[in-house]
Amino acid sequence: MRVLGIDPGIATVGFGVIDSEGSKLTLVNYGVITTPSHTSLSSRLDQIYDDLTELIEAFSPDSIACEELFFNTNITTGISVAHGRGVIILACHKAGIPTFEYTPLQVKQSVVGYGRAEKKQVIYMVKRLLNMKIEPKPDDAADALAIAICHARSATSLITKNGGDSPCSTT
Repeated sequence: MRVLGIDPGIATVGFGVIDSEGSKLTLVNYGVITTPSHTSLSSRLDQIYDDLTELIEAFSPDSIACEELFFNTNITTGISVAHGRGVIILACHKAGIPTFEYTPLQVKQSVVGYGRAEKKQVIYMVKRLLNMKIEPKPDDAADALAIAICHARSATSLITKNGGDSPCSTT
């Protein structure tokens, strides 16, 4: 199964593509989609849509996993990220690829084993689980790989195989 993980944003959208065969995870590719800050919101959203559509066509994922939004203190940033996430979900829907959503807590629990893990712990485990020589950079790409890993583990869990309706094995 090929999974495209997406860490939504507006300035930077992380993506990570992995193959999963049973418990074996293999890195395919990862990186970021960036949009210039001096352009209009609509232009940035258009670029995210077009670039994500190209990624979907290039890697032909069987499923897509996207992080749910987490609002901390900056609601303005959260709203613009929500715009980007909406375009991402639309691109996935238009491509006809099943799309799954995970909270940051679910991703950390699945990858590290602790839902309140720090970013450096997540990056370390992503590197280790995917047998990478170096840590994935930037952080948005590492987060996208973690999201893909969460989904790969969820899709092969006994909960999913036995008819459970949970979108992630960590719930």
